[in-house]
Amino acid sequence: MREAEHYTRENGKLRCALCPHRCLIAEGKKGLCGVRENRGGKLYALTYGKVAAVAVDPVEKKPLYHFYPGRDILSVGSVGCNFSCLFCQNWHLVEGLTPLRDVTPEELLDVSRRRGSIGISYTYNEPLIQWEFVRDCARVFREAGQVNVLVTNGFVNEGPLRELLPLVDAMNIDLKFFREETYRKISRGSLEPVKKTIQVASQSCLVEVTTLVVTGLNDTEEEIRAIVDFIASVDPSIPYHISRYFPHYKYDAPPTDEGFLLRAYEIAREKLEFVYLGNVLIPGTDDTRCPSCGELLISRRGYSVKINSLKGDRCGSCGRRLNIVV
Repeated sequence: MREAEHYTRENGKLRCALCPHRCLIAEGKKGLCGVRENRGGKLYALTYGKVAAVAVDPVEKKPLYHFYPGRDILSVGSVGCNFSCLFCQNWHLVEGLTPLRDVTPEELLDVSRRRGSIGISYTYNEPLIQWEFVRDCARVFREAGQVNVLVTNGFVNEGPLRELLPLVDAMNIDLKFFREETYRKISRGSLEPVKKTIQVASQSCLVEVTTLVVTGLNDTEEEIRAIVDFIASVDPSIPYHISRYFPHYKYDAPPTDEGFLLRAYEIAREKLEFVYLGNVLIPGTDDTRCPSCGELLISRRGYSVKINSLKGDRCGSCGRRLNIVV
């Protein structure tokens, strides 16, 4: 536990300024994320140096398809979240049902080196609510020449985000819906701050965006087109992952219709250069092709990756520069 940053005192309480909830926290109470608490007039980051899950994963599992394809990355998560999605895939972490253990940035760096990892991914639960620990870890990994990756819902205030970004090499940002009312009702969040995170982060590091297409919530052509139009307005070369939902946690609607996923894939390809389908095995929809000449650059089957025609960050066939880090 460590004193948190990004908060102010207000009428005998503490106003957290880390995320757009801006929780006003009374003595002995926690913010909506469940891991930032007012104790004795100071805000504490309760999960500083505490992890619930540590693994070495293919970087494609984040998912990141344009960042060191085929390599492994150390993945670390804790507990808590500033969203409360009804279909949460890691609800046991969000609700703090998984035991925590203490760890230092240096210990995580040692694991990463020993396992041949390219660096660290802050993932599983929402990493930005552990802002102080992520920042301190990121400094250690950056100094050691390893990379830092955030897998995030993007619900963070611009100030803390910009402070962290110089240490971040890549991000996968969830863009869950494109309707404010759905964000509020289903995730207890808000759309505009997530859009801002995508806009700001894409100017600083490699950004990939993911939408889980959830039956009955965002599975319409209108919503997919709105999401695609927004991403294209930021940068049409941002890789976009469209993932299939399966019933989980408190939401039991049927899995996403595969036919609709294919339709969403085709809609996205009208304006975006790199589109991928996730959680479904449809040949070709997870391969990377050159937007100019159509050359097969990277082929994927699950987490099996083959680089076919790349010369650094350029197409091996036509020489086009690509939004990819290898």
